Parts: sequence; C-alpha cells; structure tokens
Amino acid sequence: MAANRLREAMKNLGQQMGNMGGGGGGGGKRGGGGGAQAAAAAAARSVGAIAVATGLGYGAYNSIYTVQGGHRAVVFNRIVGMKDTVYGEGLNFNIPWFERPIIYDIRTRPVNLQTLTGSKDLQMVTIAIRVLHKPDPNKLVWIYRYLGLKYDERILPSVMNECAKAVVARYNANELLTKRDQVSREISVELRKRAGFFNVLLEDVAITHLSFSPEYARAVEAKQVAQQDAERAKYVVIGAQQEKKTIITKAKGEAESASLIGNAVKRNPGFMKLRRIDAARDIADIVAGSGNKVYLNADSLLLNLLGDADDKFERSVQSKRRLW
Repeated sequence: MAANRLREAMKNLGQQMGNMGGGGGGGGKRGGGGGAQAAAAAAARSVGAIAVATGLGYGAYNSIYTVQGGHRAVVFNRIVGMKDTVYGEGLNFNIPWFERPIIYDIRTRPVNLQTLTGSKDLQMVTIAIRVLHKPDPNKLVWIYRYLGLKYDERILPSVMNECAKAVVARYNANELLTKRDQVSREISVELRKRAGFFNVLLEDVAITHLSFSPEYARAVEAKQVAQQDAERAKYVVIGAQQEKKTIITKAKGEAESASLIGNAVKRNPGFMKLRRIDAARDIADIVAGSGNKVYLNADSLLLNLLGDADDKFERSVQSKRRLW
C-alpha cells in the first residue's frame, strides 16, 4: 500500500512539473515559480503520509506475536527488565522496540547421558540413563533470568552424572543386575530432588544400558558356567543314587523270588513240572511263529527232561524197600 501511494505521489509530481513547464511559457516567470512551490509542497505531504503509514504498519506488525501450542512466552522490557507474567498460547501484544518476547518450549523432551562410574565392590560400570524433562511453566521467568534458553544443557548433564554415580556406589556389581529396578527408582528420586532446585520437572527416568569391564564380564560368565556344571553334577549324583537304589531293590526282589521258588520246590515237587510245562508252551509258541517247518518230539519240548529220571529213581527206591 505504501509503495502504491509513493508511485501515485511521484506520478502527480511529474504531472505538476509538466504543467508548470507549460504554464511558464505563457504566464511568465512569476507564475512558474508559484507552481513549483505548490508541487514541492504536495510531494512533501505525500512522502510524509507514506512515511507515517509505513511506520504505523511496522509498529502494528511488531506489536503482536503468537505463542504456539506447547509453548509459553516471557517478555523482556528495556526499561524495567524481565516482566513477571508468563504468557500463554495464542495472540499476545507488546510494545515495539521496548519489549521483546522470549518463547519457551514446555513439551516433554528426552536427554541421554552415558557415564563411567564405580560400584561398591570397586568394579567399573558403564551406565546410560534416559530422562524425559520439561521446564516448570510457572517458573519460566526465573529460568530465563538465571539459566537462559538452554537450561537443560547447563543443568541436566552434571546433575545426572552426579546422581548416577552416587546411587551406583551403594551397590555391588551383581546387585546392579539383580536389583536394576530398585537402582532406577533411587536414581529417579535423586534426580527429581536435584532438578527441582532449578525448576526443571522430570517425567521419567530409565536405565537404558548397563555394562561392566571385559574382565568382570568374563569372571561372571565363568561363575555361571561353574554353577551350571555344579547343578549338572548334582543331578548326576542324584540319578546315580536313584539307580543304585533301583539295583538294590531289584536284587532284593530277585533274591526273595529265588528263595520263594526254592521253598516252593521243597514243599511241592509238582512246581518243577509246572515250570517245564510253561517252558514247553513258550517253545511251542516260538516254533509255531517261525516260517520253517520243524518237527519236535516231547524231549525237545523239555517235557521229559527230568520226568524219566525221577520215575526211575522212585521205582528203584520202592524196589529196594520191598527187598528190605
């Protein structure tokens, strides 16, 4: 708009200068001098109007600013310094040149730290921590006055390093693995307490990595292997003992079985005949299942293995008794 007005003013000035030249030829030097002064005055008024309009537009543009979602603003005044008000999202006003807005991002952001420290039993431990943080929206004036815009780079690395080393030093190396949740909670408590002094809010603290020196890792691995071997040997011993009990029980059973068979034979001689019949039946079943044709007599089936001898012995005993 200002540029258009400037072009129009220059155009009018050119027309007036042309009219002045034409009028000078017919009206004389006095009339030409009056026209030039009027044209100069009109041009000055036009330039002044343009300057005023430009200044007003520039002032209006710089007197407003927008705070985006998830952000807050604090204002620095050239006369009184930092204003105590924290401005929220949306359109806000300030005095151009005298006031300057500073925008803060109050959304949660992550920061990661990896540090080397020592455990209670003097083992070197590398621990990595991830922290989700944001500034306290109500304390942004204090944060800007004492810490500036990059508050997280000035505060969190040193605080995280100190808290992590203090907590890790309370535990042995093996406890850092078995009690990892407890270690993480203690680090979180310490960090929240320390960061709160600087008006920094912590949303979450987590241990993302935990490692030991190569020597300790090899020692832990060797210990685990030894424990596994010991457990394996323990089960082998238990199995051997169980097998020993089984063998003893089996031997006792066989001994008792032999004793019972011997007693049965002594009490009843027919027991052996019954066993011969069972053996003959088993032999007959095996032969019947064979594809070859086999002819067996009674002797082959063990039916008369001891029967004839027993009969002859009994007949000889009876004949001797008759003679006596």
